[in-house]
Amino acid sequence: MLEPRLGVIGGSGLYAMPQLHNAETVEVSTPFGAPSSPITVGTVDAVPVAFIARHGIGHTLLPSEVPYRANIWALKSLGVSQLLSVSAVGSLREDYAPRDIVIPDQIFDRTRARSASFFGRGLVAHVAFGNPFCPALTQVLFSSAQATAATVHWGGALVVIEGPAFSTVAESEAYRKLGFSIIGMTAIPEAKLAREAELCYATLAMVTDYDVWHPTHDSVTSDMVAQTLRENIDTAHSVVANVSARVTSIGVCHCQDSLASALLTPLDLVPAETLTDLEPLLAKYMGRMGRPVKGDPDNTVEVAIREDG
Repeated sequence: MLEPRLGVIGGSGLYAMPQLHNAETVEVSTPFGAPSSPITVGTVDAVPVAFIARHGIGHTLLPSEVPYRANIWALKSLGVSQLLSVSAVGSLREDYAPRDIVIPDQIFDRTRARSASFFGRGLVAHVAFGNPFCPALTQVLFSSAQATAATVHWGGALVVIEGPAFSTVAESEAYRKLGFSIIGMTAIPEAKLAREAELCYATLAMVTDYDVWHPTHDSVTSDMVAQTLRENIDTAHSVVANVSARVTSIGVCHCQDSLASALLTPLDLVPAETLTDLEPLLAKYMGRMGRPVKGDPDNTVEVAIREDG
C-alpha cells in the first residue's frame, strides 16, 4: 500500500474523494476504537492521499460522537504528516458570506464533552497550542483555495461549540461581540490531537450560513447547510487537488517536533500498555527511555508546569 503524506478529513457533505486514483480501502484498528469510516488511500496527481469521512459514511455520527482520537491515530499510523480538515461553518461576519471559503488562523474552544488528548494513563505531556493551525500548510491551503473561483478569506477565529444544536441568537451575538469570525462543531479536539500527533493541520472552512444573528437571513437549518455544501462540493474537491499538487512545497514548520519539549514523564516510568498504544506518536522519542525530563542531566531540578483549571 502507498504511504500517504497528505490526509484529508471530509466534513459534512464531503463523504468521498472520487478524484483518488488506484484507490483502496484500509481498515485500521486503533487503541481508541474504530475510526469514523474506513480510510481510502489513493493518489491525486501521483501524490499519495488518505481520506476519512469524519461523520461516517452516510453521516451517522454527531460532532460529539466522532472518534477523533481513533481518526488521528489511524492517519498517523499510515504515515500521514500533513492533515487537511474540510468543515462546514457558520459565519459571524457580514463579509464572510455563504459559499465563501475561510482559512482560519485561530480557534476558541467551547466544547465540554470530548476526549481532547492522547495523554494520561501514566504519561504527562503539554503541547504548545498558541497557534493551532500549521502556518506552512495553512499558507499552501490559502493559495490552493485562491486558485479556484471561490471567494476566499484569510484568517479569523473559529469558535467550536459542542452541538448538536445550532446557536441561540444570544449565543451568536455574544460570539460576534467577542470577535469570532466563524462557528463550527468539529475542529476541537481534532486540532489538539493533530498537534499531539505532530501532524501539520489546517482547516478549509466552507461557509454555509450566517448562523442566527443576521437580520435578513433565515435561521440555520440542516437542510440549508446540506444544500450549500452540495453547491460547494466541486470547489472543495478542487481545493484538495490543488493542495495535493503543492504539498511537496510545504516549508519547514515545528508541528512535527511538537512533543520534543512537551513530554514531561520519563518514558521508562510510563506503563507499557500506554507506550504500546501511543507507539505511532512516540516512536522517535523511545531513545529517551531512562533519561530525565527536560534535559536536566541529574534529574535534580523540579519541573515547573502550569496546570490549567
